[in-house]
Amino acid sequence: MGDVQKPIVLISPAMAIGSRYYGPLVTSFGRHGWDARALARRGFEQDLPRASRRADWSYADEIADLGEAVRAARAEQADRPVIVLGHSLGGQIAAGLSLTSSDADDRPDAFVGIGTSTPFFRRYPHAGIPVLAAGAMAWPLTLAFGYLPKPAFGAPGARTLMREWGRWAVTGRPPFRADGRFDVPSLIIKLQADPYAVSAATDDFVERFCDPGLTTRWTYTAKAAGPHGTTDHVRWVRSPDVVVDRVVDWFAQASANASSGGQVQARLRSP
Repeated sequence: MGDVQKPIVLISPAMAIGSRYYGPLVTSFGRHGWDARALARRGFEQDLPRASRRADWSYADEIADLGEAVRAARAEQADRPVIVLGHSLGGQIAAGLSLTSSDADDRPDAFVGIGTSTPFFRRYPHAGIPVLAAGAMAWPLTLAFGYLPKPAFGAPGARTLMREWGRWAVTGRPPFRADGRFDVPSLIIKLQADPYAVSAATDDFVERFCDPGLTTRWTYTAKAAGPHGTTDHVRWVRSPDVVVDRVVDWFAQASANASSGGQVQARLRSP
C-alpha cells in the first residue's frame, strides 16, 4: 500500500472518557505511519463545558460532531481513506452517522468497533437487571438534577443523551434511524470477558448495523493480550499494540480485496 493509502483514523471515545486517554492508541498507530486522532467527547474535555442543567446535548449532536470530523479529515486529502474507530459509545455514534447522514463526505470509508454493543437489557446476563436499572434511572435522575450526576453510569452525563441511552437500554430502540447497515468494510473487536459489551449485546450490534458480507469479527483474548496487555473494557487502550496490529492487518486485506474488485469504497482501492 502506498503512502497515499495509509488512512486517517478518527477515534470516537467511549462514554465518559476524554480524548487524552487515547494517547497510547494514537502513538501505536503512529508507529505504522498512520495518522490517528482522538476526537473530543462532549463533557469530558478540559476546554468543553461539563454536563449541567444548562449544558445539554444528544446522540444527534454527537453524531453531527463525528460527521464534521470525517468531513474535515477528508478535505485534507480527498483520496486518503478515513477510518472511524468507535470505542463503546463511540461505535454507536458511528452507526448513527452511517445510517442517518445523507452526505457521503460525512461517512467513513471503513469502521472499526471495539467494545461496541447495543445497551438493550435483554442482551445481558442476570436477566439484564443492572442494565435495566441504569436505563430506567436516567429519566428521574436527569429530571431532578438537570443532568446525570455521579455515581450513576456515564456520569456526569447530559440529560438528553442519557435519557436516549436509557430508553435504548429499556426498549431496545436506538435513538436514531436504524433502517440500514454499514456499507463499508467493518472490523468488530470483542474484548474477552468484557462485562459492558457482552457477546449477545455485541451480536445484537452486528446483526442490527453491519453488512455480513463486509464485516470481519475478532475476539481479543487474554492470551493474545499477554502479560503486559488487558482485555478490560477501558484499560485495553493503555497497551493497544496487539489491537492496532490487528487493525492494520485487516485494513491491508480490505485494501487487497478492493484491488481485486471487492465491494468497498473507492478510496480503499490501490492506485
